[in-house]
Amino acid sequence: MYTSTIFIATRTAMSELDRLREQLVYLRLWLGIVVVAEISLIGWLASAVESAPTRLLALAIATAVLLGLGIFMLHRQIQRRIDHIGKL
Repeated sequence: MYTSTIFIATRTAMSELDRLREQLVYLRLWLGIVVVAEISLIGWLASAVESAPTRLLALAIATAVLLGLGIFMLHRQIQRRIDHIGKL
């Protein structure tokens, strides 16, 4: 009885660990995509600041701010998953 309880607890903890690792991989993928989009947008802003219409520049700046917020939120999610793995 005692051995099977340890086996079930170990299997449950391991599946939780695997699930958290998969979530980390997925979140890191999206973090990379958002960072590349942010860098590309800032590069475009730097090169088109004189020639682009004001309306388009305002939209690009707002989007850059939102992407920055998304990067911050993804970073926090990743940090929470890492902390949770450390507690297992």
